[in-house]
Amino acid sequence: MPFPYKKVLVIGATSGIGEALAARFVQEGSSVIVVGRRKDKLVDFVHRHGNDKASAVPFDITELDKIPAFVTNITKTHEDLDGILINSGIQRGLDFSKPETVDLDMIQNEFTTNYLSYLALTKGFLPFLQSKSTKSALMYTTSSLGLVPLVRCANYSASKAALHHFILCLREQLKDSKISIVELIPPAVQTELHDAKHQPELENRRPMGMPLDEFTEQAYQGLAAGKEQVPVGHGQAFFENFELRRQEDFRRLTDGMKARDSRDG
Repeated sequence: MPFPYKKVLVIGATSGIGEALAARFVQEGSSVIVVGRRKDKLVDFVHRHGNDKASAVPFDITELDKIPAFVTNITKTHEDLDGILINSGIQRGLDFSKPETVDLDMIQNEFTTNYLSYLALTKGFLPFLQSKSTKSALMYTTSSLGLVPLVRCANYSASKAALHHFILCLREQLKDSKISIVELIPPAVQTELHDAKHQPELENRRPMGMPLDEFTEQAYQGLAAGKEQVPVGHGQAFFENFELRRQEDFRRLTDGMKARDSRDG
């Protein structure tokens, strides 16, 4: 199934889900701009896939003040950009039963990476996408832990829950535009997100989760089909068992507020 977007910016493409999906987009005929902190990984991606199909822009999205200049550079260089996947993320363990181990700087960095940067990038790219006469997409990687939290990584779960709710509201705000708001909801996937260098308590547990190639295939099929919500693995069970019902409440609340505002106006 061909991918509907022909030039895709993949932010967080140095490894794992981002790198795998960027490679799949190229395989299916799209060109990509890969973004991440590790320049060597980006250069290697371009070398493997070719300059005609891939280009690289090293950037750290936690530097929020530099995002406007980053957006300007991307949109002026790639005026035909029609798809943006924001995939960057970090996960850290957190145990408030031992408050002396809690690192507030780490918490802030995790939340900035997983949530605040996504909002800043959305704000930055929206004027460009809104100016286009053709269809485009903002795609976001959240997590099944945004639906059902995991005690060990409480802040990560909270950041993904925040992003999930933001996406629901953003989709409603832009429903009359040509911009699709897409949420990819992975389960645990076998990537370096779980490496012991970042989470020592996970020593020797890299195999934890869905194999990356299996996840990539299911995720790609959902994205290529034009779905706006793409839960994969046990994220799909969480989504179908209760999230759809919760979104019915979101719809009722939204419609009720609109009706009230209409009466008041």
